[in-house]
Amino acid sequence: MLQQTQVSRVEVKYREFLKAFPNVRALAKAPLADVLKVWSGMGYNRRAKYLHDVAQVIVGKYEGHVPRDYASLRALPGVGDYTAKAVRVFAFNEPETLIETNIRTVYIHRFHIWNRGKIFDKDLLPYMVAAAEAQNPREWHWALMDYGAHLKRSGVRVNVRSTHYTKQSKFEGSLRQVRGAILKALAQNMPINDLRGRYSDRFDEALASLALDGLIKKLSATK
Repeated sequence: MLQQTQVSRVEVKYREFLKAFPNVRALAKAPLADVLKVWSGMGYNRRAKYLHDVAQVIVGKYEGHVPRDYASLRALPGVGDYTAKAVRVFAFNEPETLIETNIRTVYIHRFHIWNRGKIFDKDLLPYMVAAAEAQNPREWHWALMDYGAHLKRSGVRVNVRSTHYTKQSKFEGSLRQVRGAILKALAQNMPINDLRGRYSDRFDEALASLALDGLIKKLSATK
């Protein structure tokens, strides 16, 4: 939930989500439509479907227990390198090297402050490995993320020098906005054709992408 989403939005939705789906078995049994309805307002609805898919795999293959090793986590639907490592660090306190925007800010600010060229993550990795040695993995990465967030609030803007930096696209007028509007209307049993006039230039594209991602079925297009 916290990936590319503000903490203030997640705090409310996280509690609501856990109330609706208190454990992995409850999430696995729930219809996808119910999961998307609870997720509504968070954006990036594909992540809700991945969570639902992951829950079903964990229940079916791992008897309801989240796997601990990297390879098994990485094989779960929608789980990439960072997420697999983050689960190992924060859920199991296993040593990993996490790189995300706040952590990247810390290391560029502390060790590459005079470097005015573009910086690759591989340039930061030796510092990360050395600094993490003998640290408590969970607490260390909590501290790094908090420090990075503090630096950003203080006006430090060094991530633009990273070759891995991408500026988030504007939400207004985006495909994400149209997709979200369609899913919200469907969750409320509202006719989605009313949205066609408002988003005429992207409506069909959004509808097709939602179907491709498995978030809606073709039958929904007739509502």
